[in-house]
Amino acid sequence: MKAVIQRVENARLSVDGECVASVGRGLAVYVGVEQSDVEADIIAFAQKLVAMRIFSDDCGKMNLSVRNIGGDILLVSNFTLCADISHGNRPSFTNAMRPPSAASDMFDYLYNVVVNLMRDGGGKVERGIFGADMLISQTNIGPVTITY
Repeated sequence: MKAVIQRVENARLSVDGECVASVGRGLAVYVGVEQSDVEADIIAFAQKLVAMRIFSDDCGKMNLSVRNIGGDILLVSNFTLCADISHGNRPSFTNAMRPPSAASDMFDYLYNVVVNLMRDGGGKVERGIFGADMLISQTNIGPVTITY
């Protein structure tokens, strides 16, 4: 699994001109599911995601998690994170999970695990539409960007 995690003030995701998801202060998370990923990988990532201390405390030190601040999470499926650009100029996506229905199932599983982990604290969890062309606007804080 590959992921890009960005600390945001807000994020909005649209498909065909219609707002599908929007979040306030929290995380925008772009996720690429790979061939080798299993449910245990999803669970480990989700636990790390909600516990990662990348929000500032009262002293200005990154010491709080998205759950600590009652923040939101926007999950966006992004198979292009699995691209291999080591040969030639055209990216290869052979590492991305296939068939797309299996990748979609894993992304749904991730969403459900994150929702359950955020249930005891934190804000809402929203997601994009798997396989759709999405327009995403976000206001980054920091910026803080973490890769997984």
